[in-house]
Amino acid sequence: MLPVTPTFRLDGRKAFIAGASRGIGLAAAAALSEAGAEVFVAARSKSELDSVCDELRADGRRATSIALDVTDSRAVDAAFDEFGPFEIVVHSVGINRPVDLVDVLDGDLDTMISVNVRSAFVVTRAAARSMRDLDKGSIILVSSQMGHVGSPRRTVYSATKHALEGLAKSLAWEVGANNVRVNTICPTFIETELTKPMLQAVGFREWATQRNALGRIGTVEEIMGAVVFLAGDASSLMTGSSLMLDAGWTAQ
Repeated sequence: MLPVTPTFRLDGRKAFIAGASRGIGLAAAAALSEAGAEVFVAARSKSELDSVCDELRADGRRATSIALDVTDSRAVDAAFDEFGPFEIVVHSVGINRPVDLVDVLDGDLDTMISVNVRSAFVVTRAAARSMRDLDKGSIILVSSQMGHVGSPRRTVYSATKHALEGLAKSLAWEVGANNVRVNTICPTFIETELTKPMLQAVGFREWATQRNALGRIGTVEEIMGAVVFLAGDASSLMTGSSLMLDAGWTAQ
C-alpha cells in the first residue's frame, strides 16, 4: 500500500498569532485561516485587528481579535485562559533600530530586548502550559537570518534573534514528551512596514540583495507556506529546528 501524504489542512484547530495586525504576522493569520484554522489575532492596536478580522470573516473564515501587549505576562496568561487552549501558537513580534553598538541608547536596548525577547518568552510559556494539557501542539517563532549570522548595525537585533533560536531548541526538549513541537522561521529581508525605512535608505536594498543567492527582497506571501507547514501534520517530525527562508543568505 502506498504511503499517504500528511494533510496540510488545519480544520478544527485553534491558532493564536501574536503580532497579527500587519506584516509577517498578518500573513501567518491569513495562511492559517485559509488552511482551515480558527485564528485569534493579537496585537496592541484593536482597530487594526478588527479590520483584519472583518476581512477574514468576509471570506468565510473564523477570526477573533485580542487587543494585547504581549510583553505583559498577566495579560497574555489571561488571554490564553479566556480564549485557549490553542493547538498552534505563532509569535511574530519584533522591532529593529539599526545603529552601531557604540551608539545604542539604553532605552532602545531595553525596548528591543523587551519586544523581541521578553514577549517571546511570555507567549511561549503560556503556549507550553496550554499545550501540555492538550498533549499536542506547534509553537512557531518568527526569528530571522540574523539569528544565525551577524551584521553591522544589527548587534542588538541579532542578539535578540539568537535568543529566540536558543529558546526554541531548549523548549523543544522540555515539551517534546507532550507531543508539542517548537520551531523557528528565519526570513531574509521581507517587504514590510518594519523594513520599509531600511529598504528606502540609499544603497541598502542593493547591499541586501547582493548578499543572497536569489538577488532580491522577499515578500510576506513567501512566508505563508512555511507557517502552514510547521503548524500541521506535514512537519510532525520537526522540532527544535530553524526553517531558513533566507534566499541563501546563510549558505555561504
